[in-house]
Amino acid sequence: MEKRLSGQKALVTGANSGIGAAVAQRLAAEGADVVINWLFNEDATKEVTEKIKKAGGGKAIGIKADVSNEEQVDAMFKQMFKEFGTIDILVNNAGIEIHNLLENVTKAEWDKVIGVNLTGNFLCSRAAVRQFLKNENRPRSRSRGKIVNISSVHQVIMWAGFSSYCATKAGINLFAQSVAQEYAEKKIRINSVAPGAIKTPINQNVWSDPKGMADLMTKMPYGRMGEVEDVAAAVAFLSSDEADYITGTTLYVDGGMCLYPEFRFGG
Repeated sequence: MEKRLSGQKALVTGANSGIGAAVAQRLAAEGADVVINWLFNEDATKEVTEKIKKAGGGKAIGIKADVSNEEQVDAMFKQMFKEFGTIDILVNNAGIEIHNLLENVTKAEWDKVIGVNLTGNFLCSRAAVRQFLKNENRPRSRSRGKIVNISSVHQVIMWAGFSSYCATKAGINLFAQSVAQEYAEKKIRINSVAPGAIKTPINQNVWSDPKGMADLMTKMPYGRMGEVEDVAAAVAFLSSDEADYITGTTLYVDGGMCLYPEFRFGG
């Protein structure tokens, strides 16, 4: 039986760990050939690539690039097209956060977060759309191209101390909707996935501590933390023809975190 992304070409930014790695592995398992974009830790990139090869899915290659740098992004896409010919799926996953109260935030910190999270999204999306417009009759795809942004519940939930991060995620939301509106008639789809609390190494200090985990569960009506595979499944769905009539929207993968959980018992 043919896999639902067979023959398609995908690029996942920030894909050598956490959510990005899970997404890359899931898309490959669904039959896509995948570019694993990375900037730090080449060994981790090789590990993800080997896992994909051993699993017997699509092909996988690693390409180093800073998504906030226009020249590096253009070079990354050029290398991808040389290896795979085109692109069908872009997953904008690369992102950073810096904790600081506004009074202490430096211009350099602000620029760094905006550069990776928002400018990186713009640069990669622009490069992908330019190629999508050349795509015709792609295998197993009714659309000419798909973009899935990894946003966050913090595109709608404020987070004290992370104003720059929240600004980028809210920005990604309206950027994606605007671009979706621009290109819907061209059969190009743009959507976002907004994870809530997902168990990754970056937040291990919370979920490995019983007290921290108990506090977190008060914010999670569904009663568990999310796994990276939960996010990867959502991305695979939005990348497939099963989601062909979906564009310009956000799929929240948050266990109900956005449902004002403190009001579960009457406020």
